[in-house]
Amino acid sequence: MITLLWSRGLVARRTARLAATAAAIAAAVALLASLGTFLAAAKSTMTHRSIDRVPVDWQVQGDPGIAGTLRTDPRVKQWQRVDFAATPGFQVRASGQTLTTGAGQVLGLPSGYAATFPGELRPLLGAGGTDGVLLAQQTAANLHAAPGSSVTVHRAGRPDAKVTVAGVVDLPAADSLFQTVGAPPGAQPSAPPDNVLLLPSAQWHRLFNPVAAARPDQVRTQFHVRLDHRLPADPAAAYSSVTGHARNLEVRLAGVGRVGDNLGAALGAAREDALYAQALFLFLGAPGAILAGLITAFVSASGAPRRRAEQALLRTRGATLRHLLTLAGAEAAIVGAAGALAGLGLAALTGWITFGTAGFGAAPTATALWWGGAAATGLAIAAAAVLAPAARDARQLTVTTASRAVGPARSAPLWMRWWLDAWFALAAALVFWAAGRNGYKIVLVPEGLPTLSVSYWAFAAPALAWIAAGLLCLRLTHALLGRGRPLVRRLARPFAGSLSDTVAASLSRQRGPIARTVALAALTMMFAVSTSVFAATYRTQASVDAQLTNGADVTVTESPGAYVPPSEQHRIAAVPGASRVEPLQHRFAYVGADLQDLYGIHPSSMRTAVNLPDAYFSGGTARSLLARLARTPDAVLVSQETVHDFQLHPGDLLRLRLQNGRTKQYRTVAFHYAGIVKEFPTAPRDSFIVANADYIASQTGSDTVGSFLVSTPGHSPGQVASALRKNLGPGAQVTDINSARHVVGTSLTAVDLNGLTRIELGYALALTIASTGLLLGLGFTERRRTFALIRALGARPRQLGAFVWPEITALALGAAALGASFGWLLSTMLIKLLTGVFDPPPAAPAIPWGYLTALGALALAALIGAGALTLHAARRLSSTEDLRRYS
Repeated sequence: MITLLWSRGLVARRTARLAATAAAIAAAVALLASLGTFLAAAKSTMTHRSIDRVPVDWQVQGDPGIAGTLRTDPRVKQWQRVDFAATPGFQVRASGQTLTTGAGQVLGLPSGYAATFPGELRPLLGAGGTDGVLLAQQTAANLHAAPGSSVTVHRAGRPDAKVTVAGVVDLPAADSLFQTVGAPPGAQPSAPPDNVLLLPSAQWHRLFNPVAAARPDQVRTQFHVRLDHRLPADPAAAYSSVTGHARNLEVRLAGVGRVGDNLGAALGAAREDALYAQALFLFLGAPGAILAGLITAFVSASGAPRRRAEQALLRTRGATLRHLLTLAGAEAAIVGAAGALAGLGLAALTGWITFGTAGFGAAPTATALWWGGAAATGLAIAAAAVLAPAARDARQLTVTTASRAVGPARSAPLWMRWWLDAWFALAAALVFWAAGRNGYKIVLVPEGLPTLSVSYWAFAAPALAWIAAGLLCLRLTHALLGRGRPLVRRLARPFAGSLSDTVAASLSRQRGPIARTVALAALTMMFAVSTSVFAATYRTQASVDAQLTNGADVTVTESPGAYVPPSEQHRIAAVPGASRVEPLQHRFAYVGADLQDLYGIHPSSMRTAVNLPDAYFSGGTARSLLARLARTPDAVLVSQETVHDFQLHPGDLLRLRLQNGRTKQYRTVAFHYAGIVKEFPTAPRDSFIVANADYIASQTGSDTVGSFLVSTPGHSPGQVASALRKNLGPGAQVTDINSARHVVGTSLTAVDLNGLTRIELGYALALTIASTGLLLGLGFTERRRTFALIRALGARPRQLGAFVWPEITALALGAAALGASFGWLLSTMLIKLLTGVFDPPPAAPAIPWGYLTALGALALAALIGAGALTLHAARRLSSTEDLRRYS
């Protein structure tokens, strides 16, 4: 009964304080529920996208008799037999000339194969689509063949056979289609075959069954399998399920079959993205929840003096320790339950606003698990912030000490005397240095092992930096309001005039609560700054990645093996919207035994046609290295890896083997090493070479262009790309930067980061407002006796403001300066530790000026609002009655 009456009295008389405490708990619950549920949804999205990107789940190679085992496997939903045969080459006679290719592959596809595995074939030419005799795009270009052409197929040990081409197709997944099933990654072919012919299964068997009888080493059989995709939502669990079942199948095949697990490989890559998402959750999400918990503790602590006085009154009336703990528990239960319910409602609202669903797209089980955990965390915060301090006071304080007014501490806290803030800062710097050296990666992928892990040790660096920043804010504010009192007096003079000395003394006396408010406001500002800078940097690098991937606004990639003269650029430039066209040669060259991509450019025009930052080069700026390339015809830029492997020095002779355009034979060409290139448009991310296009053409006897980089300023890249596709036909592949940006921006890690930061940036604004306006307003509320005393002494409104605006100014300046500086340092630390998220790594952090301006404006508005409400309440105090009431 007493507990119920006490609870009713709290709700009726302490409504504002309870509501503020519950609001802080709600922020923590909402942030944890939102981020956790989104993390579960993101992992599920990773799994589904990995599955969708795989055209063939398994390629099971072995004896044709393994079909029976697949037929009885409950996890196998669909399968079709595909036969492979090696061929010495193809030949076409047309227009008085004979064109012959090198070795290739002939595939036998059953009816309906393209419908069962739609990602394997993409029709380009021919009315039959994906039916009949089909040539791969590059093979058709090599033979100058088209639908209706007659192709001679050479067969090992058997007479040649002729087939009539029905269509030309692209093989988007050629790398996996022609993999060596069962071989480790290092033993896989470096590239799929250049020459491929696809035959209906019955026709293949007529042509190559005799070959199989005479030369069984020239043919092989695979079964392409589509599995049941009802897999666990987590990529790691789905990977374990798929790979485990693949190994189980190999055991049941008893050595007569091997499994090429394409789905397992895709899920294995998604596991790394999932761990990066988990790391991002901890790096960027956990601090927000901790800050919300600190705000709860500070809001609760603002009522500590009144709570002690209430405990003293209860003790004088016979209350025992058990009674005091029960009443404190009731208060904790009220704010904890209210905060948890409000937080879950806010999380659902966040989901509806940002993702269109209250559960963020996660499974109901995962949603319930995360929401239950967040609610339990809210109750724990309430117990730690309300019940624990009350229990400590009830056990340690007597009636006299509980009711006595306590002034500021006479000596500095122990941590300040021991300089713990400096030790934490030093420890953070040492851990960051150790974690950031030697190409450190926070997600560990042990070579040759199926397991992945996160190096949580690196989390110590930002955690220690957070603690050091908070303690340093406390120290600086204490020092300013204590020993720096003369400076405070001078700074307060514009607001207080002749009362500046009194105001400075008041601020000095309140330096403990003020320092805590400044520290918490600076930490929330630090959280908002670091998160926004990290997110802006990622968005910038995603755009850079799209530019690198696509090469330009629009890129026209010609068919491999086809001769495309540089004059083709005039035809492309004639398309409306294509203002500038830059040709780019793409060849291959042997550096020793290593086959690398070779790009031939015109250095003078390339520098102005494409954005090439200095960060893409080493050993000089982009301008200086391209100028060096222009001055020296045989100069070449190579990758850092090649420089290291071959111990190159500037000016060294570098002999590369290039294919002659006429004879198709490789010959040695002399180059001179001129610099290092780390990134280049359309180039792969590992080793490649950049050289002068004119020199390559003169040495190989061919000036054919591999791709054209098209600039479209003022026009839609998508529309220009569509026009180019119509004008150039199916022989060329046309891509635009918007499509590339969409692919980059919706990759697995990018989805997590974008969603994570959208949630966090919104809550960062709310936490910043709460830590500035709410805590400041509560601080003024707890000092109503001071304002009543000032009013009793006859203070005018301007003089009341002298005690309010200096404190607001100190809080605003301190939080802004400390929060911005520490936030910048923390964002730099996060970008360094989470380098694996960025591709390519950023040269410098990006600054989101718009968000930071809005953040500062809202925080300042909250401070001014708290000050205005305080002055309004102070003016309404009646000197005698309120002085007696708040005494």
